[in-house]
Amino acid sequence: MSYAPLKIGQYTITKPIVQGGMGVGISWDKLAGTVSLEGGLGVISSVGTGNYEDKLYSDKLVAGRPLEADNFYSKKGLKAIFDNARKICGDAPLACNVLYAINDYGRVVTDACEAGANIIITGAGLPTNMPEFTVDYPHVALVPIVSSPKALSIICKRWQKRYDRLPDAVILEGPKSGGHQGFTYEQCGMDEYQLENLVAPVVAEAALWGNIPVIAAGGVWDKKDIDAMMALGAAGVQMGTRFIGTHECDAHDNFKDVLLAAKEEDITLMKSPVGYPARGVRTNLHGLIDTRSGPAIKCISNCVAPCHRGVEAKEVGFCIADRLSDAYMGNLEFGLFFSGTNGYKIDKIISVKELMDKLTLGE
Repeated sequence: MSYAPLKIGQYTITKPIVQGGMGVGISWDKLAGTVSLEGGLGVISSVGTGNYEDKLYSDKLVAGRPLEADNFYSKKGLKAIFDNARKICGDAPLACNVLYAINDYGRVVTDACEAGANIIITGAGLPTNMPEFTVDYPHVALVPIVSSPKALSIICKRWQKRYDRLPDAVILEGPKSGGHQGFTYEQCGMDEYQLENLVAPVVAEAALWGNIPVIAAGGVWDKKDIDAMMALGAAGVQMGTRFIGTHECDAHDNFKDVLLAAKEEDITLMKSPVGYPARGVRTNLHGLIDTRSGPAIKCISNCVAPCHRGVEAKEVGFCIADRLSDAYMGNLEFGLFFSGTNGYKIDKIISVKELMDKLTLGE
């Protein structure tokens, strides 16, 4: 099967593959820039940009961590990441993933627009007010992430009524993705919530709003999976974890080694201070969490609203900002290594170009 280009607003993605936004520092300039260069849509994560280039763009640190949301989500860091990605991909479309659950959501969306994002992608909550932060940037396409037809319907109704606009595309994320899930623990294992059973209903809902392109995500691994999603009506796919297995991925080599060594049973769901189940590789950190013997929780960065300044972090046993930042820095003792269910399939590190060829031309 050959693929039609993916249209998102005024932008055309030659190869309909969106690289998932992965923070902290897993998809920054090198990965996103190279994916866009190779004809896909590179996505820069806005999470933890105060850690970029050894925290060069964080104005204040406490215990080596960016202090408060304005440093953790550093505007200067995000701009530097976009500038360096542009050196790789030129004028090709580049997206920014901004989680709805973060503190300073509106400010970070605007920062991304100013930094040069062509497309904003938002999940981890229903972004019903997303358009209000891009009023001055009408060329920026808006792409919410949903987990059901109902979620898409709610967003479309709110956006149309309040802002007289609709999503330029929508990402449907099933429960096999890495990181945070839009489902309960129980739903993650139920047939009716699996991606292959959600695509057709969401495509049908999207058709009611003018055939909004639907991008399928969560467990998509190879060309066979892409073909299956396209056959169900998807206009494209989003893939995160598989791109960790590339030379250009911004993750520390230790992060890549964790996935190279992982077995299928090592990739599990866990509680998160964000309030959603999260999927990652079970490592040393999980044992510390189980016994409540992990690093002290101090909430230096104040990263996500649902955590309530460390209250939820203490409840689940870890600070997500600190542990994801540790993973980015390659700390095997305390790092939190997110992965989709298929992460154990990574058996060697290849180039983004080779991966894109495999995905579009076949293994």
